[in-house]
Amino acid sequence: MELIETKIDEMKDDIIKSTQELIRIKSVEEEAKPGMPFGEGVNKALEYVLELSGKLGFETKNVDGYAGHAQYGEGNEIVGVLVHLDVVPEGKGWTYPPYGGEIHDGRIYGRGAIDNKGPAIAALYALKALKEAGIETKRRIRIIFGTDEESGWEGIKYYFKKEETPLCGFSPDAEYPIINSEKGIIIFKMRKEFNAESEKGITIDYIKGGTRANVVPDYCEAGLIADDSSRDGIETGFRAFVEKTGYKMELMPEGQNGFIIKSYGISAHGSLPEKGKNAICQLIMFLNTLNTIKGDASDFISFLAENIGMEFYGQSLGVGLRDEISGKLILNVGVIDFDKKQGTVEINIRYPIKYTCDDVMNRIRERTSEAGIEVIDISDNPPLYVSEDNFLVQKLKKVYEEVTGRKAELISIGGGTYARAIKNAVAFGPLFPGKPELAHEKDENIEIDDLILNAKIYAKALYELACNI
Repeated sequence: MELIETKIDEMKDDIIKSTQELIRIKSVEEEAKPGMPFGEGVNKALEYVLELSGKLGFETKNVDGYAGHAQYGEGNEIVGVLVHLDVVPEGKGWTYPPYGGEIHDGRIYGRGAIDNKGPAIAALYALKALKEAGIETKRRIRIIFGTDEESGWEGIKYYFKKEETPLCGFSPDAEYPIINSEKGIIIFKMRKEFNAESEKGITIDYIKGGTRANVVPDYCEAGLIADDSSRDGIETGFRAFVEKTGYKMELMPEGQNGFIIKSYGISAHGSLPEKGKNAICQLIMFLNTLNTIKGDASDFISFLAENIGMEFYGQSLGVGLRDEISGKLILNVGVIDFDKKQGTVEINIRYPIKYTCDDVMNRIRERTSEAGIEVIDISDNPPLYVSEDNFLVQKLKKVYEEVTGRKAELISIGGGTYARAIKNAVAFGPLFPGKPELAHEKDENIEIDDLILNAKIYAKALYELACNI
């Protein structure tokens, strides 16, 4: 294994350069085009890694633009490393360009640096190290490049309809030591149609905020139209609300009778809403204090304020569920879109492994049906759980402890990784204990030393799973 680590050290500059080049591709999902099911940026990222894989000496395959792989070795069975190339939108407030791949203070900055482009490159060069060391495999190894992990998983689902399923594998898309439990993930929308007749008092012209259900929104904006009797109440109420809560918000006059309200939050991963500040929920809580808003829109706002508010765990919505393995249910309000005719809110829930989607949604429907709110567009990604005595977990525990000298404890997360796309798979890195979680946040970055250490851990893991069997 010393030879493999030496090979990785020799490739350090190439690993850094390849990570920078991949970060510079803005691979946010866009409108589909022929041969590009998730848009040009995602397709460009897929083509980049497949071309790089070919240059590194691996067999490659592009599966109709939905996904691809790089393969090395011999054997009837496959060990898979499941990574993704798409990223969430960059958001605002970056210190360095979000698609610059710039290096500052030993860190590579950019959207996808740690989620998941840096780890994808680390895994690819780990495989290169095995090849350069002349190690023969007893199982084939595939680095599988997914393309829409952040928005629906259609790419990886399509891939496994066309390609072999690995015997086992891991996804370098979470944290160390080993993630053997991942909560189930539900994304759904609440929608309510509004009475078109105008009301005296305050009318909501629009509310817009958020980018994805699985991202804590850092900005939300509302347009209000007020009659003469309500204008002063908005301004007075706003000042009192901001003074009481400390939320970062702005109130701006717009024309003769209008106001624009801007709410500023802090972005975070939707599985860790407590690490951010939800700009949508802040705005909803303020609007709910304006008792001169009338009609269906007001009723929907009141429902959201009273049943979700600023909570993270769904208790007021009737879904404050938990179990002893994976902990509490987690809820994030990710996107809002109101106009004068209807309002829609997109919500991301991470539910404990001992429950089902129906357990959660039946409770929510009990609340929404009473309020005349529809629940639509439900998607469910069931939980993952791999027991400690599984051969894969035992191998990875051995690797982590030997390379880092730390005990390999098993942990549960609310995030969802490609590990749940196959059996006998877990999330393994790239975030080391004690390091800040920067996925989906501004100034996302990866330490270069950690990037190289990840490559060494993955190389040893692949050796144990594909060669030393």
